[in-house]
Amino acid sequence: MLYPRRCPVCFEIIRPKGRLICPGCVKQLSYLQEPLCRHCGTPLEKEEAEYCLGCRTHPRDFAAGVSVFRYASVSRALLAMKYHDKREFADFFAWEIVRRHGKTILAWEPDALIPVPLHALRRLGRGYNQAELLARRIGKELGIPAETGVLRRVHYTSPQRKLTGAQRRKNLEHAFAARRTELRTVVLVDDIYTTGSTAQACTAALLRAGVERVYIVTAACGQSS
Repeated sequence: MLYPRRCPVCFEIIRPKGRLICPGCVKQLSYLQEPLCRHCGTPLEKEEAEYCLGCRTHPRDFAAGVSVFRYASVSRALLAMKYHDKREFADFFAWEIVRRHGKTILAWEPDALIPVPLHALRRLGRGYNQAELLARRIGKELGIPAETGVLRRVHYTSPQRKLTGAQRRKNLEHAFAARRTELRTVVLVDDIYTTGSTAQACTAALLRAGVERVYIVTAACGQSS
Protein backbone atom coordinates (compact mmCIF):
# COMPACT_ATOMS: atom_id res chain seq x y z
CA MET A 1 0.00 0.00 0.00
CA LEU A 2 2.84 2.41 0.81
CA TYR A 3 4.99 1.53 -2.21
CA PRO A 4 2.75 0.36 -5.07
CA ARG A 5 4.46 -1.24 -8.04
CA ARG A 6 5.29 1.09 -10.90
CA CYS A 7 5.07 0.32 -14.61
CA PRO A 8 8.45 -0.04 -16.36
CA VAL A 9 7.13 1.88 -19.38
CA CYS A 10 5.07 4.82 -18.09
CA PHE A 11 6.41 4.72 -14.48
CA GLU A 12 2.87 5.23 -13.15
CA ILE A 13 1.20 2.99 -10.56
CA ILE A 14 0.12 -0.23 -12.27
CA ARG A 15 -3.57 -0.88 -12.51
CA PRO A 16 -5.02 -3.40 -12.11
CA LYS A 17 -2.98 -4.44 -9.09
CA GLY A 18 -0.92 -7.61 -9.38
CA ARG A 19 0.50 -7.03 -12.87
CA LEU A 20 4.11 -6.19 -13.74
CA ILE A 21 3.22 -3.71 -16.49
CA CYS A 22 0.20 -1.62 -17.45
CA PRO A 23 -1.91 -3.52 -20.01
CA GLY A 24 -1.87 -0.54 -22.35
CA CYS A 25 1.91 -0.10 -22.14
CA VAL A 26 2.64 -3.57 -23.49
CA LYS A 27 1.96 -2.22 -26.99
CA GLN A 28 4.93 0.14 -26.65
CA LEU A 29 7.42 -2.71 -26.18
CA SER A 30 9.52 -3.89 -29.11
CA TYR A 31 10.36 -7.60 -28.87
CA LEU A 32 13.23 -9.04 -30.83
CA GLN A 33 12.12 -10.88 -33.95
CA GLU A 34 13.85 -12.68 -36.78
CA PRO A 35 16.17 -12.20 -38.50
CA LEU A 36 18.55 -12.56 -35.56
CA CYS A 37 22.21 -13.50 -35.42
CA ARG A 38 22.43 -17.26 -35.05
CA HIS A 39 25.18 -16.91 -32.47
CA CYS A 40 24.59 -13.90 -30.21
CA GLY A 41 20.92 -13.20 -30.98
CA THR A 42 21.28 -9.56 -32.05
CA PRO A 43 18.94 -8.26 -34.78
CA LEU A 44 20.14 -8.45 -38.37
CA GLU A 45 19.28 -6.12 -41.22
CA LYS A 46 19.37 -8.94 -43.77
CA GLU A 47 18.23 -12.49 -43.11
CA GLU A 48 20.76 -14.02 -45.48
CA ALA A 49 23.65 -12.71 -43.36
CA GLU A 50 22.95 -15.33 -40.61
CA TYR A 51 25.62 -13.78 -38.34
CA CYS A 52 26.13 -10.18 -37.22
CA LEU A 53 29.28 -8.28 -38.10
CA GLY A 54 30.59 -8.59 -34.55
CA CYS A 55 30.36 -12.38 -34.55
CA ARG A 56 31.93 -12.53 -38.02
CA THR A 57 34.90 -10.31 -37.21
CA HIS A 58 35.63 -10.90 -33.51
CA PRO A 59 35.98 -14.18 -31.60
CA ARG A 60 32.95 -15.24 -29.59
CA ASP A 61 33.80 -18.03 -27.18
CA PHE A 62 30.31 -18.33 -25.69
CA ALA A 63 28.08 -21.02 -27.17
CA ALA A 64 24.98 -18.94 -27.90
CA GLY A 65 23.03 -15.93 -26.70
CA VAL A 66 19.39 -14.86 -26.41
CA SER A 67 17.68 -11.62 -25.49
CA VAL A 68 14.12 -10.29 -25.32
CA PHE A 69 13.71 -6.62 -26.21
CA ARG A 70 15.14 -4.05 -28.57
CA TYR A 71 17.00 -1.75 -26.23
CA ALA A 72 15.36 1.47 -27.44
CA SER A 73 11.91 0.37 -26.27
CA VAL A 74 13.01 -0.42 -22.70
CA SER A 75 16.04 1.84 -22.26
CA ARG A 76 14.28 4.12 -19.76
CA ALA A 77 13.34 1.19 -17.54
CA LEU A 78 16.78 -0.44 -17.76
CA LEU A 79 18.55 2.81 -16.89
CA ALA A 80 16.18 3.37 -13.97
CA MET A 81 16.78 -0.16 -12.72
CA LYS A 82 20.52 0.24 -13.12
CA TYR A 83 21.15 3.74 -11.80
CA HIS A 84 18.05 4.94 -9.95
CA ASP A 85 17.22 2.07 -7.58
CA LYS A 86 14.16 0.83 -9.50
CA ARG A 87 14.93 -2.75 -8.49
CA GLU A 88 11.30 -3.77 -8.85
CA PHE A 89 11.71 -3.60 -12.65
CA ALA A 90 13.94 -6.68 -12.41
CA ASP A 91 10.77 -8.70 -11.73
CA PHE A 92 9.32 -7.66 -15.08
CA PHE A 93 12.48 -8.30 -17.10
CA ALA A 94 13.11 -11.66 -15.43
CA TRP A 95 9.52 -12.70 -16.05
CA GLU A 96 9.82 -11.81 -19.75
CA ILE A 97 13.12 -13.69 -20.06
CA VAL A 98 11.56 -16.80 -18.52
CA ARG A 99 8.39 -16.46 -20.59
CA ARG A 100 10.21 -16.19 -23.91
CA HIS A 101 13.39 -18.18 -23.31
CA GLY A 102 12.78 -20.36 -20.24
CA LYS A 103 12.58 -23.58 -22.26
CA THR A 104 15.77 -22.70 -24.13
CA ILE A 105 17.65 -21.99 -20.91
CA LEU A 106 16.52 -25.29 -19.41
CA ALA A 107 17.50 -27.13 -22.60
CA TRP A 108 21.04 -25.82 -22.15
CA GLU A 109 21.09 -27.78 -18.85
CA PRO A 110 23.13 -25.15 -16.95
CA ASP A 111 24.69 -25.88 -13.59
CA ALA A 112 24.26 -22.25 -12.56
CA LEU A 113 23.35 -18.72 -13.60
CA ILE A 114 26.22 -16.26 -13.22
CA PRO A 115 25.49 -12.52 -13.21
CA VAL A 116 28.00 -10.17 -14.82
CA PRO A 117 29.68 -8.68 -11.72
CA LEU A 118 30.25 -5.06 -10.78
CA HIS A 119 33.53 -3.85 -9.36
CA ALA A 120 33.38 -3.71 -5.56
CA LEU A 121 33.62 0.10 -5.52
CA ARG A 122 30.84 0.51 -8.07
CA ARG A 123 28.62 -1.93 -6.21
CA LEU A 124 29.30 -0.10 -2.96
CA GLY A 125 28.17 3.16 -4.55
CA ARG A 126 25.10 1.66 -6.23
CA GLY A 127 24.13 -0.69 -3.43
CA TYR A 128 23.23 -3.61 -5.70
CA ASN A 129 24.03 -5.31 -9.00
CA GLN A 130 21.15 -5.25 -11.49
CA ALA A 131 22.48 -8.37 -13.26
CA GLU A 132 22.42 -10.24 -9.97
CA LEU A 133 18.80 -9.19 -9.39
CA LEU A 134 17.89 -10.65 -12.77
CA ALA A 135 19.87 -13.86 -12.24
CA ARG A 136 18.30 -14.54 -8.84
CA ARG A 137 14.76 -13.97 -10.11
CA ILE A 138 15.29 -16.10 -13.21
CA GLY A 139 16.90 -18.81 -11.12
CA LYS A 140 13.99 -18.84 -8.71
CA GLU A 141 11.52 -19.34 -11.55
CA LEU A 142 13.53 -22.05 -13.32
CA GLY A 143 15.03 -23.81 -10.31
CA ILE A 144 18.63 -22.97 -11.26
CA PRO A 145 21.06 -21.65 -8.63
CA ALA A 146 22.54 -18.18 -9.10
CA GLU A 147 26.26 -18.19 -8.31
CA THR A 148 27.85 -14.87 -7.37
CA GLY A 149 31.18 -16.10 -6.01
CA VAL A 150 32.69 -17.53 -9.21
CA LEU A 151 33.21 -14.47 -11.42
CA ARG A 152 34.44 -11.08 -10.23
CA ARG A 153 35.47 -7.79 -11.76
CA VAL A 154 39.03 -7.05 -10.71
CA HIS A 155 39.61 -3.75 -12.52
CA TYR A 156 37.52 -0.61 -12.18
CA THR A 157 36.66 0.28 -15.77
CA SER A 158 35.07 3.24 -17.52
CA PRO A 159 31.32 2.94 -18.25
CA GLN A 160 30.91 0.94 -21.46
CA ARG A 161 28.05 3.04 -22.82
CA LYS A 162 30.44 5.93 -23.52
CA LEU A 163 32.90 3.88 -25.61
CA THR A 164 33.18 2.61 -29.17
CA GLY A 165 33.39 -1.11 -29.91
CA ALA A 166 37.20 -1.11 -30.07
CA GLN A 167 37.40 0.99 -26.90
CA ARG A 168 35.04 -1.41 -25.13
CA ARG A 169 37.25 -4.39 -25.94
CA LYS A 170 40.36 -2.53 -24.77
CA ASN A 171 38.57 -1.31 -21.66
CA LEU A 172 37.69 -4.86 -20.60
CA GLU A 173 41.07 -6.52 -21.15
CA HIS A 174 41.85 -8.42 -17.94
CA ALA A 175 38.85 -6.78 -16.22
CA PHE A 176 37.38 -10.10 -15.04
CA ALA A 177 38.74 -13.07 -13.15
CA ALA A 178 37.13 -16.34 -12.09
CA ARG A 179 38.06 -18.83 -9.42
CA ARG A 180 38.52 -22.50 -10.31
CA THR A 181 35.15 -24.18 -10.38
CA GLU A 182 33.54 -27.54 -10.97
CA LEU A 183 30.68 -25.92 -12.87
CA ARG A 184 30.67 -27.13 -16.47
CA THR A 185 27.78 -25.31 -18.15
CA VAL A 186 26.74 -21.82 -17.05
CA VAL A 187 24.46 -19.04 -18.23
CA LEU A 188 25.88 -15.53 -17.99
CA VAL A 189 23.15 -13.00 -17.15
CA ASP A 190 23.26 -9.26 -17.87
CA ASP A 191 20.83 -6.43 -18.52
CA ILE A 192 21.94 -5.54 -22.06
CA TYR A 193 24.01 -6.98 -24.90
CA THR A 194 25.56 -4.47 -27.30
CA THR A 195 28.93 -5.20 -28.92
CA GLY A 196 29.50 -8.42 -26.99
CA SER A 197 32.72 -7.17 -25.39
CA THR A 198 31.53 -7.74 -21.82
CA ALA A 199 30.10 -11.16 -22.65
CA GLN A 200 33.34 -12.24 -24.34
CA ALA A 201 35.56 -10.97 -21.51
CA CYS A 202 33.47 -12.80 -18.91
CA THR A 203 33.34 -15.95 -21.02
CA ALA A 204 37.11 -16.01 -21.43
CA ALA A 205 37.60 -15.74 -17.66
CA LEU A 206 35.11 -18.53 -16.99
CA LEU A 207 36.66 -20.86 -19.56
CA ARG A 208 40.08 -20.33 -17.99
CA ALA A 209 38.54 -21.32 -14.65
CA GLY A 210 37.36 -24.70 -15.91
CA VAL A 211 33.88 -24.00 -17.29
CA GLU A 212 33.24 -25.84 -20.55
CA ARG A 213 30.23 -24.00 -22.01
CA VAL A 214 28.95 -20.48 -21.48
CA TYR A 215 25.60 -19.18 -22.74
CA ILE A 216 24.41 -15.57 -22.64
CA VAL A 217 21.01 -14.23 -21.55
CA THR A 218 20.13 -10.54 -21.48
CA ALA A 219 16.96 -8.50 -21.08
CA ALA A 220 17.63 -6.29 -24.09
CA CYS A 221 19.84 -6.06 -27.12
CA GLY A 222 21.34 -2.92 -28.59
CA GLN A 223 21.83 -2.21 -32.26
CA SER A 224 23.59 -5.03 -34.07
CA SER A 225 27.38 -4.60 -34.07
